[in-house]
Amino acid sequence: MLRVMTLPATINTTLLLGLTCVTLAVAQRKTAQKETPYFPTAQVWQHKLPSQLGLSTGAIQEAIAFHRANEIKNPRSMEQSHYQTFGKEPYGYAIGPFADRGEPSGVIVYKGYIVAEWGEPHRCDITHSVTKSFLSTVVGLAVDRGLIRSVTDTVAPYVPPIELYGQPVARPADDFGQPELLTPFETPHNRTLTWDHMLRQTSDWEGTLWGKPDWADRPDPDPAKWLNRPRNVPGTVYEYNDVRVNALALAATSVWRKPLPQVLKEQIMDPIGASTTWRWTGYRNAWIVLDGQPVQSVSGGGHWGGGLFINAYDMARFGLLTLHKGNWNGRQLLSAQWIAQATTPTPAQPTYGYMNYFLNTDRKLLPSAPASSFYHLGNGTNMVYVDAEHDLVMVVRWIDNKALDGMVKRVLAAID
Repeated sequence: MLRVMTLPATINTTLLLGLTCVTLAVAQRKTAQKETPYFPTAQVWQHKLPSQLGLSTGAIQEAIAFHRANEIKNPRSMEQSHYQTFGKEPYGYAIGPFADRGEPSGVIVYKGYIVAEWGEPHRCDITHSVTKSFLSTVVGLAVDRGLIRSVTDTVAPYVPPIELYGQPVARPADDFGQPELLTPFETPHNRTLTWDHMLRQTSDWEGTLWGKPDWADRPDPDPAKWLNRPRNVPGTVYEYNDVRVNALALAATSVWRKPLPQVLKEQIMDPIGASTTWRWTGYRNAWIVLDGQPVQSVSGGGHWGGGLFINAYDMARFGLLTLHKGNWNGRQLLSAQWIAQATTPTPAQPTYGYMNYFLNTDRKLLPSAPASSFYHLGNGTNMVYVDAEHDLVMVVRWIDNKALDGMVKRVLAAID
């Protein structure tokens, strides 16, 4: 005989309540997934209290206090800081502008809303190598528009001989027979380099640009290798090098036939509602003649001065754009394919994508963060942290590099 066991009413009620809670949770999650993402306008960026979005106010405050306690020890005078660090390299003298930086500052953006800000987020400070992410963006725009057919194309065919601006009318006799035009991709090695090699910093580009030899940037401890070492096969060795980054900027300027800051403003910064206060500068000697006009070829960072001077809010807007895979409020400004490529690990360096996307592959860089997160990084330290799993963008400026994971850990604790 089949026996039917009847559970006590209290257990039935408990099961029913549990199933109801699960059903409601699933429904709420589906509703949340269907919510239209919030994007700030140029005029208004809505603020919400952390508690309004289910975040821990105490954990957020702890994170801000942690940042202030871990300010980078370098001087706030960027010129002094330069000569205490990169200025000690061969040919390390500054050729671009510096400006004193502000206090530790930051912005936390959760689900598109500002939930915290501290320090001087309106201040336009140098952002150092975060500039590289803006440079790779204008290269991506050129690919999206067909100005560059493919990142696997070699760069050389896209870059004609370049006339430097401001050269003397009458060349001195000492210059007789010397090249009169700049040809940065015409050595046998450089002719083999692709856009992808340049974007991933695996090119081993050789030469001197704006008075800076490639070997003088973070030089090898052995001076015997500075001038005569064999070149690496493109794509096989990752080496962070600002001379080569600046060669990419010069190549991109040739492709666009206009100053890169204009491209960035028209195609990205204006559409995402950035302020009018950011400035992208180059070096004082980095001027070329382009279509009859003097044009400055901008730098990809502040290694010798210059680069992007920008406030934390504009950095956060750019971070929000990359979080949404190049889409801003329904408008695809930069292709999702480009963001996918930018966040694909470089074979020679698994924690690096396109400049300057640092990837948290295997959670090596930020153990407390998801492996899918990435960040745009610059000296100082300047960081734009992007975390799609938590719908989170965070700008942190002037923090000790060793404290980055601790900062992220505390902010994620506010969500979890």
